Amino acid sequence: MAHPSFPIRTALKRLLGDETLAYLLHLRPMEWPIMTAHFLLGTFLAAGLRVPWQATVLGWFVFVALLNGGTLAINSAFDLDEGDIGYLRQPPKPPRFLLHVSALMLIIALLLGFLLPPVFAWSNAVCVVMAVLYSVPPIRLKARPGWDMAINCVGFGLLTPMAGWGLTGTPLSTAFVHVTIGFAFLFGALYPLTQIYQIEEDRARGDRTLVIKLGESLSLWLAVGMAIAAHLWFSSGLLRNGQNPFPLLVSFGAWLGVLLPWLMGWKTWSPKQHEAGMYRGLVAWAITDISLLVMLWPH
Repeated sequence: MAHPSFPIRTALKRLLGDETLAYLLHLRPMEWPIMTAHFLLGTFLAAGLRVPWQATVLGWFVFVALLNGGTLAINSAFDLDEGDIGYLRQPPKPPRFLLHVSALMLIIALLLGFLLPPVFAWSNAVCVVMAVLYSVPPIRLKARPGWDMAINCVGFGLLTPMAGWGLTGTPLSTAFVHVTIGFAFLFGALYPLTQIYQIEEDRARGDRTLVIKLGESLSLWLAVGMAIAAHLWFSSGLLRNGQNPFPLLVSFGAWLGVLLPWLMGWKTWSPKQHEAGMYRGLVAWAITDISLLVMLWPH
């Protein structure tokens, strides 16, 4: 499992052993900083620096560590991937009780979520249900074209910042709701990028993802359309907040900088290049988060 290219993984192997490390890796903690940033975007837009820190720490533990970690682990338990997957290169073989551990994490996340205000609790509960519907047969929405993207748009795009806002107990604003809808569309721009480099493994497993159904070219055009729709919703939220949406051009330019070269060169790109493109998409996502945080920071 340890590899000279992964010094941190090698050190953790010495500390934890192979089996425990496998459980940890399938929670994909490399994604946690991304989830944390998107989650806390909602918290800071609701409360600024007047953040309720105890509720925030509990909310983070429930939504990022337990819910997101459990969601990715239960996905690994059924996928049995051998090649690179999102936020985990050269994944170890899923350990024997990964399904049991991930299911327990989701149950604990569901129960603990109701210790926090209703917007958080119900956003969290919906995400727990969607995690099961996404990965677990016979429903397994990730293998159903269109549903695979939709459930990610709602879960990661819309409900993650909404849960972050909700833990503060602040009533939802119309402007923020428009922003979360924009993020649902923005994940529609990101999702095809997370799937293109995994097409061969998905086909071998018999999954019919949206990217497989549409093909690379149409999937990338879909991503462009979703990025445009997202920024229109963001602009609507800014206008409802009495602000000029013009600074969003920085965010939109970042997305076009990722997608347009991909559209022009995808036929000659290797899976590794497609995977690198996905990580550039995550950088564009971070630019969007920062742009909206600056523009909508509460006074």
